[in-house]
Amino acid sequence: MKADTYMDCRDKILSDDYVDIVVDFPVDILLAGEPDICYVPLGDGYSVVYDKLLTARNRWRGPYQYRFTPKVYGLMELDITGPGNDMQGKRGNVGAVRAAQLAGEQAPVPGNPVTQGPYTAQERFTLQEPFDPTPLISSGILSVQRDPLNLTGKGCIFCCIDTGVDYTSPVFRKEDGTTRILAIWDQTIQDGPSPQELNFGTVYTREQINEALQAADPYSVVPSRDELGHGSALAGVAAGSSLGNGTLYLGAAPQADILVVKLKQCKPYLRQYYFLPEDVPAYTEADVMLAIKYADSFAETFKRPVVICLGVGTNMGDHNGNSFLSRYLSCMGGYRSRVMVVAGGNEGNAAHHFFGQIPTDLGRMDSYRDVEVRVAEGVSGFIMEFWGSVPDLFNIAVRSPGGETIPPIRLGIEGESTHRFIYERTVITIQSVLVEANTGEQLVLFRVSQPTAGIWNFRVSAAGQLHNGSFHLWLPITDFITAECYFLSPDPYTTLTEPSMADRVISVSTYNDTNNSFFLESGRGFARMGQICPDIAAPGVNISTIYGRRTGSSLAAALAAGAAAQFMQWAVVEGNSLLAETEEVRNYFIQGAVRTTEVSYPSREWGYGRLNLRRVFDVLAGVTG
Repeated sequence: MKADTYMDCRDKILSDDYVDIVVDFPVDILLAGEPDICYVPLGDGYSVVYDKLLTARNRWRGPYQYRFTPKVYGLMELDITGPGNDMQGKRGNVGAVRAAQLAGEQAPVPGNPVTQGPYTAQERFTLQEPFDPTPLISSGILSVQRDPLNLTGKGCIFCCIDTGVDYTSPVFRKEDGTTRILAIWDQTIQDGPSPQELNFGTVYTREQINEALQAADPYSVVPSRDELGHGSALAGVAAGSSLGNGTLYLGAAPQADILVVKLKQCKPYLRQYYFLPEDVPAYTEADVMLAIKYADSFAETFKRPVVICLGVGTNMGDHNGNSFLSRYLSCMGGYRSRVMVVAGGNEGNAAHHFFGQIPTDLGRMDSYRDVEVRVAEGVSGFIMEFWGSVPDLFNIAVRSPGGETIPPIRLGIEGESTHRFIYERTVITIQSVLVEANTGEQLVLFRVSQPTAGIWNFRVSAAGQLHNGSFHLWLPITDFITAECYFLSPDPYTTLTEPSMADRVISVSTYNDTNNSFFLESGRGFARMGQICPDIAAPGVNISTIYGRRTGSSLAAALAAGAAAQFMQWAVVEGNSLLAETEEVRNYFIQGAVRTTEVSYPSREWGYGRLNLRRVFDVLAGVTG
């Protein structure tokens, strides 16, 4: 029996009894004759394979073998800081809902926490504070919306791959009241037509959305909702238009068409493996890649550009652009009329990255580094990744807060061992990979279950002569840990989240445009092997959204994505640079970026400077120094 193709995949894609595995080799050759498997081709050599959880362990030497375990991504937003919200100062990337739960307070009612009440979309918005255009002004976006350029994203498609969209909001409508949304692919709803070749979820077309907007109960026609409001906020910042009821609101590309993918949550086996809190949104690498494939189908080279915005991120991976998602983004970003914009994350001040270097002199007494991790009460478990660099080899010993130890771990080609402590409940599974397949680098993955509260020590020592001696460790992003867990001697650099270190994407860090200061929480570069990222910095602090002010790198990415849609209108739609794609747009943004004499560029924080679209055209016109 041959492995099923995408035509037979729906039940397996949705079943909790099947694992999702991303591969970059010919699937039909490897899986020929294998029962209970199906796959969805993504193009460029990538596929998503769905295999039975109970049998995948033997087939893939997993399912938790590092290469074949999908990474999970969280939302790159901090607390909502608008009026009437008392969550200021409580850290969390999922907004008021998660912040309230962490604080033990009553969270907004599930369903649509930011749009509760018997109000129309216009009435709901007018309950929020007035729109602040400052980020649009400081980014040079507002001035190019006007004469003589009139760049509003017209003819371009802005795609938000996120938590969905509140399609009833007037900021996503034209002046005649019809929708500006081309389609919504809701991966969570299974009772309607699916995208061609993807075979799960439901697609709601522009015609269906317009029908819903005329109905007394819109959700009886198009039931797709944005329960968290994150995707709606990003779409509004990037491509929102005037409300048309006397209340001002404006996005960067207010005449761009909008395409939305609502991601489904990751499966229980991944949530269990990664110790993810049940109430925290988490999305798999496979589903994000499928969403990108769907968005790419809307692009028309030389005619209809697509700008894809990713406001999700993770600390998993080598931080060098080698994950499956990063590589897939790089492939898509190289196509004409496509632009990929990725948020750099909010992990710069989270103490979740450690950088160490062991002296390379043989015989030195200090030929090791102690890495200390502070674990608070209430941490159910955590994943920690160790990355070395070829040709160096390292050993790692572990000491618990109670003094029990695991002797130095010597790496084979590949192996896994589990250690149970006698006086503590902790169980540590260590997966070692001498040459990790995607990167070629040394990887040690620690899965720590029920860690004892206190300080854990990981002693890293040389296994033979060192040539460089440097290594990195990462803990999960803040929202993926149930309580505080951090390095005692963290390094704030190389804290951009994946996949913002991919090639051929525009990687965006965050700054506060009210005083032009770098946002302390923002992820910082460079990549692990020194590649330059971020590319630019954009405003992302207290940004006006359709639900009030919000903060986070996802907002900065949305603003930059809207600017990219404006540029692609000029370049492709108006015929000034028909071959434009991600790398060209990125370099134009870099040419026009605002730089100061106090900073050396490229910078780990600012990249090549602050986003300013007006200056891009000043450079093109030759009117700047």
